[in-house]
Amino acid sequence: MAELVVTLDLDGVTDKAGLMDRCVDALRLPGWFGRNWDALVDSLSDISVWPEGAADGLLVVVRNWQSYAKVRPKEWEAAREVFSAAMDRMPALTVALALGGTS
Repeated sequence: MAELVVTLDLDGVTDKAGLMDRCVDALRLPGWFGRNWDALVDSLSDISVWPEGAADGLLVVVRNWQSYAKVRPKEWEAAREVFSAAMDRMPALTVALALGGTS
């Protein structure tokens, strides 16, 4: 089996709460997810929380992130650090930033 690919589309996201909402939706995170940076790194690096079908790996493709990064650069830096820390903890996880237009 191949890894599961999930798109995390940040189009229209303007703050951390919006980012967390998109993560909940895209990654189908459980209701008890804490919606903070620590909870996000824990969830991304915990295979038991991953969406069904991700047993062989999870590729999260982050799209349309540029506007959020421009409006909230410190939050975006924190998000990138979370993605990196989660990948360090869980080698079966890959987070990729889609480059190009914001369409």
